[in-house]
Parts: sequence; structure tokens; C-alpha cells
Amino acid sequence: MNALPSISEHIDQNTINKVIEDNFAALAPSFYTLASNWFVRAYDHYKDIDKFVIIIYLINQDLIYFRQNMIKIDYDTFYKDKSIEIKKINISDISKDLGIPKESVRRKVLELEKSGTIKRSGKKIFIVRDTLYSVRATNTLTELATILHEFNKILKKEKLATEVYSVNEIISAMKENFSYCWYQFNKFWFIYIGRWREELKDLEVFAIGMVVLINAIKNTKFNPKKSDINTYRKEIMGSDKRGVNAMSIADITGIPRPTVVRKLKHLIDSKFLIINEKKLISYNEEYTRRKKTDKLLKANVLSLSYFIYKVFNQIRIINP
Repeated sequence: MNALPSISEHIDQNTINKVIEDNFAALAPSFYTLASNWFVRAYDHYKDIDKFVIIIYLINQDLIYFRQNMIKIDYDTFYKDKSIEIKKINISDISKDLGIPKESVRRKVLELEKSGTIKRSGKKIFIVRDTLYSVRATNTLTELATILHEFNKILKKEKLATEVYSVNEIISAMKENFSYCWYQFNKFWFIYIGRWREELKDLEVFAIGMVVLINAIKNTKFNPKKSDINTYRKEIMGSDKRGVNAMSIADITGIPRPTVVRKLKHLIDSKFLIINEKKLISYNEEYTRRKKTDKLLKANVLSLSYFIYKVFNQIRIINP
């Protein structure tokens, strides 16, 4: 910390939430890019998103310990020459916290152990260094810094900030206070994952749906009339007239094509997506559960606001 922070310089969560809702179009591309890429990477690690989530959950126990004991660990120290020891693994706690059935958690933990990804000794579990290093937060850190940079630009435009930190400055600040920032991110991310798991019952379905969404967002013809969240949400549905095929989704996600086709059928049957005569998939303008997902989106934006509130204000302290 370079200087004592001024309380008046802190931006409260309600202000952050309003800024995001009013300027969602500016922040959505970077946020949804993070979400889509995170799930693609998660599947790539173990060909099973839930296994990756379990590993991140176990690693997060270290961050919780640091947080509870007010210990600050930087990025390099966290990943250097260490494994993580968790004194007691409780399948019921993992199941409850992640929303994964208990028997599925038990089976996946056993599979992770058999593959050498984790090691167990009695009730203790060890995340070995190679596993910890392989799932390090490099790409996610950059994507998060990009979101915070875009948010910072909005603040400057709204005259709520006088300067804009570069992506590299934000990365540096987050690395300096990594244990705090990553605890806050995981706290947000587990909530985000949990909501979508409850809605779709399957995170691979979500990963597939995100590719369709990214295809719509990156369509150069998509230009929402207003930047607020309600307009953006309304206009993104049905905006993509090109669509994306199952083979492309399989290539992007790494999920086998037959699995992609089966999970796409679920999304199409639920009227979340539509498929045209050329077998190209896009978001359904007449999605029948829109009100529910509108509510879900706003809940996720509120959670994102809290994450930004905690981390962006911390960055302003580090970079006075």
C-alpha cells in the first residue's frame, strides 16, 4: 500500500451496479469472453468441467484460510514450489457448496485421485504442485483485468474516476494482492456457476450456449440502440442471423461433436436456441423463459458489482 486511502474515493456497490446496468453493452463483450473462455479451459483440463470446478474449490480453501487469518500472498509466492494440504475433505460440503450430487462428487474425487491430480492421506487431501501450476490463473487474470479496465473507462466517462488504469497496471495490482483478489473472484464465480447449474443442470450445456452467445456478440452487425442492460438483453436475442454449427462448437469447446449435438437438442427443445434449415444455431428471439433468465442476469450483475466493488477499490489503493 503506497498511501492511506481516502474513504471518499471509494465507489460504493450500488453506484457500481447502476453503472454496469446503464452501460452493459460496453462491458458485456469482455465479461462474456471471460465466461466462455473459462469454461472452455475448464473442460480442456480434465474433459469434465465439474472436476475442474472441484479442483478450484479445493485450491480456494487455501485462499479462505489466508483471508480468515489476514495473510496477504502475492501471485508468484502462491504458485511457487508449493502444494496445498487440506486437513479434511468433506464430500457433503463440496456437494452442498457446488450443487453437485454427493455421489458424483465422490466419484469424481476418486477419479482425480487415480489420475494423480490429487493425493489423499487419510482424511487429508493434497493438491500437488503440478496440478496447482497447471490450473494457475494466468489467462483468467488477464481477462478479469480487461473487464476492470473497461469498467474503469466507463467510470471516467461518467466522471466517477479521474484516471484509467491500463490492463497491465491492473494485472500487476491483482498479482500484488493475489490472495485477496482471487478469493473475491472465486466467491463471485462459484455463485455465478451455481446459478447457471441450477438453471441448466449441466455446465457443459452452459459452455455450449456461451459459444452461441459469443458468436452473436461478435457479429459486426449487432449494434444495440442503447447501452443499458434491458435493451442489450432484448436485442441480443435473435440478433444473430448467421448462427454457428455443431462442428464449430465442438472445435471451440473441445467437447465431442455427438455430445454437443445431444446437448444442443436440450437447448433447442427448451426454446433457448433455434436451428435453421442450414443446421446453424442461434439465440431464439421468442425464448419462453426470458423473464427467468432476465432475473438471473440481473442477479449475476449484482454479484459482479460486488466483486468489482471489492477488487477495483483495492486496486485504487494499490495505485493511488
